[in-house]
Amino acid sequence: MAGMSEEERLELTRGILNMLDEWEIEAKDQLALLGLHDVPAREVKRLRESRPLPDDPDVMQRIEHLICIADALRTTYPFSKRMGKMWMHKTNRKFRQRTPVTMMVEDGMVGIISVRSYLDCSFSWDMSGSKA
Repeated sequence: MAGMSEEERLELTRGILNMLDEWEIEAKDQLALLGLHDVPAREVKRLRESRPLPDDPDVMQRIEHLICIADALRTTYPFSKRMGKMWMHKTNRKFRQRTPVTMMVEDGMVGIISVRSYLDCSFSWDMSGSKA
């Protein structure tokens, strides 16, 4: 968020929270996904209305991964937003029979990266050491 105006940060905050709402993720889990474990769930309302997310590199990294997950879901299910949301809440054997949302909330950044890697083969290819 470095170099972003207050208004741009507010717009980004609203956009990411709306995306998490579309996935039907509870407020406390939204905060966990964003790395804001010490923020009470009631603060989500203030974030939506008038307060941007903190200018923190960890928060920005999480946002970047979440946006890429949303993009990968749009590519995977181009004709149905609902299917992407359903996928986020369906148990998956690759995630030890947990849902992608549960995986990301419980495992933090590792879970978020795992979900992104599962959905985005180009991202996981880059991470797998294809630099040889």
